[in-house]
Amino acid sequence: MGVLDSVLKVFVGDKTKKDLKAIMPIVDQIKSFESQFEALSIDELRENTSRFKSQIKDATAELQSQVDELKEKAEAEVDIDVKENFYAEIDELNQKIYETTEEVLNEILPEAFATVKETAKRFFHNSTLEVTASEFDRNLSAAKDYVNLEGEKAIWNNSWDAAGKPVTWDMIHYDVQLIGGIAMHQGKIAEMQTGEGKTLVATLPVYLNALSGHGVHLVTVNDYLAKRDSAWMAPIFEFHGLSVDCVDYYKPNSSERRKAYNADITYGTNNEFGFDYLRDNMSHSPEDLVQRPHHYAIVDEVDSVLIDDARTPLIISGPVPKGDVHEFENLKPQVAKIVEVQRKHLTGVLAEAKKLIKEGDTKEGGFQLLRVYRGLPKNKALIKFLSEEGVKQLLQKTENYYMQDNNREMHKVDAELYFTIEEKSNQIDLTDKGIDYLSGEDNKDFFVMPEIGMEIAQIEKEGLSKEEEAEKKEELYRDFSVKSERIHTLRQLLKAYTLFEKDTEYVVMDNKVKIVDEQTGRIMDGRRYSDGLHQAIEAKESVKIEDATQTFATVTLQNYFRMYNKLAGMTGTAMTEAGEFWEIYKLDVMEIPTNKPIARDDKQDKVYKTKREKYNAIIEEVAQLSAQGRPILIGTTSVEISELLSRMLKLRSVPHNVLNAKLHKREADIVAEAGKGGIVTIATNMAGRGTDIKLSKEVKDAGGLAIIGTERHDSRRVDRQLRGRAGRQGDPGSSQFYVSLEDNLMRLFGSEKIAKLMDRMGLEEGEVIQHSMISKSIERAQKKVEENNFGIRKRLLEYDDVMNAQREVIYKRRYNALYGERLRIDIANMIFDTAEVITASNNATNDYENFEFELIRFFSMNSPVTKGEFEKQPVQKTAGIVYKEAYENYKNKMINNAEEAYPVIKQVYEKQGEKFERIAVPFTDGQKTLQVVTNLKRAYESEGKELITDFEKNISLAIIDEAWKNHLRKMDELKQSVQLAVHEQKDPLLIYKFEAFELFKVMIEEVNKDVISFLFKGELPQREPEQITEAKQRRPKENLKTQKDEIQNLDERAAQSRKAGAQASQQQQQVVETIVREQPKIGRNDKVTIKHVGTGEEKTMKYKQAIPLIDKGEWVLLNQ
Repeated sequence: MGVLDSVLKVFVGDKTKKDLKAIMPIVDQIKSFESQFEALSIDELRENTSRFKSQIKDATAELQSQVDELKEKAEAEVDIDVKENFYAEIDELNQKIYETTEEVLNEILPEAFATVKETAKRFFHNSTLEVTASEFDRNLSAAKDYVNLEGEKAIWNNSWDAAGKPVTWDMIHYDVQLIGGIAMHQGKIAEMQTGEGKTLVATLPVYLNALSGHGVHLVTVNDYLAKRDSAWMAPIFEFHGLSVDCVDYYKPNSSERRKAYNADITYGTNNEFGFDYLRDNMSHSPEDLVQRPHHYAIVDEVDSVLIDDARTPLIISGPVPKGDVHEFENLKPQVAKIVEVQRKHLTGVLAEAKKLIKEGDTKEGGFQLLRVYRGLPKNKALIKFLSEEGVKQLLQKTENYYMQDNNREMHKVDAELYFTIEEKSNQIDLTDKGIDYLSGEDNKDFFVMPEIGMEIAQIEKEGLSKEEEAEKKEELYRDFSVKSERIHTLRQLLKAYTLFEKDTEYVVMDNKVKIVDEQTGRIMDGRRYSDGLHQAIEAKESVKIEDATQTFATVTLQNYFRMYNKLAGMTGTAMTEAGEFWEIYKLDVMEIPTNKPIARDDKQDKVYKTKREKYNAIIEEVAQLSAQGRPILIGTTSVEISELLSRMLKLRSVPHNVLNAKLHKREADIVAEAGKGGIVTIATNMAGRGTDIKLSKEVKDAGGLAIIGTERHDSRRVDRQLRGRAGRQGDPGSSQFYVSLEDNLMRLFGSEKIAKLMDRMGLEEGEVIQHSMISKSIERAQKKVEENNFGIRKRLLEYDDVMNAQREVIYKRRYNALYGERLRIDIANMIFDTAEVITASNNATNDYENFEFELIRFFSMNSPVTKGEFEKQPVQKTAGIVYKEAYENYKNKMINNAEEAYPVIKQVYEKQGEKFERIAVPFTDGQKTLQVVTNLKRAYESEGKELITDFEKNISLAIIDEAWKNHLRKMDELKQSVQLAVHEQKDPLLIYKFEAFELFKVMIEEVNKDVISFLFKGELPQREPEQITEAKQRRPKENLKTQKDEIQNLDERAAQSRKAGAQASQQQQQVVETIVREQPKIGRNDKVTIKHVGTGEEKTMKYKQAIPLIDKGEWVLLNQ
């Protein structure tokens, strides 16, 4: 604890003590019910749940009846403004229902928690529990082995299967667990140490909040935990009639998954909850939706999900035109060659630098050393040399000199390099020498981007014909696009070869590149590095290069979880990120005391000069501890280090197990062995989270589990997670971290003072330095990294918030279109907005003729105002007149469409009503045809009105989805392009916000116009029963993929989007999913029938005579 923290505690008080003081009275209330509930019969205990539910229902009954009444009124109301007011009132009442429910839950909390605790006691003390069988018990007995029926009784066993592992209930809630449960119910994060039973703690707030009937989500970091915990805890909830399910058992969009979400309590992984949200917002029918509104969620390992993965976008993507076309394979040999050339060159430069520094020429030696550092910072020989006395200080001094005045002198250092690497920011750039080397003598401009402005000006000066000029410009744009993509591909390949190491950042398994999670060491299946980097690594490793894709829907986890009415979390390590939790999620972190005092001995870090010395010391320590009969857990940060230590232990003949990303399938077996005396387990960080190592009495007597950390992680949380494996529930144990000056953290962010101190002390080979001052200095280095990461996440959140605001608007429109309740209000607003845009844009240019044309084009009506009125009266007044007239016409048009369609529907229903349930009815606007799927019986009973509602839904969804997909691509391109604003001394974020608003505004205007235009012109092309067919199963969606991108920089996914944009622009405009062009090719002299959209008059004439009338927008072509 720092001096400032100590001073603040004196004046402000200890936050943990304050939090506990506020909660302890509630804990006392819970305990006051214990003796009372112990006296209840088992059936009386179960009755508590029904009583709690009734209390909630009674408290909200009046408000709910008001909502139901208003819904009926809104449904019957014709006036759009009144209808909109009704829905606004409904939203307010729903918020009041939520608030009232929360008040009741707070009132019943002591009794509810006491009920759960008593249930745990009954299962603990009895192998079977006999109750009066309810309908829920009877249904459950058919699916679950632990419930059996005997006449009117149901027998509940206290043993069951938890995801393949037999368990017998052996837990009762401690007082500290009650504290954790209260904190989570209050929407806080409960920080609880390892072995304190977070899974059991969650049963308390989960049960309480499930009583409302709105659903509770318990979110885990992997599907194993979701499946295990849902099966392990389920009987406690099911005993009280609450249904429990896990989404990870079922396929996406399946009825089983929908049933899982409709359960009172739903377990699942963060990824699946997020992907289901995106899938729901790509659905075309309410029956396809699986999720309910987001009510309450508890996130397990909340720091991993809401901090480490917070900015990771969940993406649903589809194929890009020519997505398999790329230059990774073509450029790979050249990149491998240039990396090797630079490596050989810098090996010589490093040798020269060593020689100069040894001779005392630190100026030239430092210069050469900086050149090596700029060219290959991860070179092992360089890293080793930097650990020698005074070398790192020399490098930093030299770098500071050349970086001054905005890198003014740095070009001298880079002159002999082919490319430069900024390791801290993961950036890589070709130098002029590198470009010349790659381009070769034959094609000097192979990587040189053309100056678009200058080149276009040159073309225009040549006096070419319009066709030739257009062709030359097109060729120039094509060249620019190809070279832009080529340079991007090259950079990603350079990153893959120089910054990403196999068995550290990723592994190659089953001929695929799989990312290793740096926090847990587990393989992250389905996750790919974005922006083409993953394809570059695939090319480097000579595995199959996956095709490029285009984003169809995306959301980050931080924005997904901010949608819940109430959010809570639990983890062993949250206090270090408390500020971020509060700032981004408004989540308070509460430190929960341990049930028993921690007896673990956390020793000061041991610091060595080199990694070799450090690893030798670790092996010595392991041999000694193993001989004492203590189990040892060695935590590493990569697969490579775990395998190196394994080889060293084999040389010493020390038996051991290895657990890393390559061997993750053996995790359960290895963890079960890890607590036995003398067993040595080498594990990547995957052993640091969610792993419970249990010890025998003999092991405890020997000193407990010994934790050895081979390196300090960038984040203190990861180190604390590893330490937390020892000392559970008061067990003895120890933890010791070994650090070297060559470690990544020390190399990039470590304090210079440590290096200077070791130099001054003149430490010999293998000597160690160990002191609390050194450990604190290392923690300060970790804090630097954490602050840096928070800054990056916070900035990315601001970018993401722009996208999120737009997503909410679009998804709300989709929701309204899907359900149809508020769709008519949206359509009215579209008509008003379009009327306003048409009026304002033409009024600004005083163009009455174009105003008339656009009214015919979009609203199929003549102008309701004269030219004089248009020029004199205010824009708002004209827009209001146009809106009223247009909306009146629209209502009449829909009534006419229903009347025209009804006779046809009637014939189909009377002849084939028993055969067809859903029918497909074609609608056309004269150019495109939309197959509208509707329920035949409902369309008949409503006299065609149901068909018209489905027509409105289908066209709205189809146009919104296509526009949103294209908008996502443009937003990704924008995020990349605004980064160049830095060179103009402008803030990219401000430019991004402004340009994003403009893009979204244009998209919404286009959506409004396209939807309105089709709705006004759309009608049945022929009124014959033969044209109506049975609705086949909806064609499968495009070949969609779900992925979770691994973010490296701000400009992620942009190149991929640029590529998609360039290819899409070369392709014919994609057609909206449910719209197909059906018009055959018509000759100019062929006879056609056209229809006036306003009067319904039909004419037959030659096609060449009809073209001017169709183009004007007043007439549409009927199907031939």
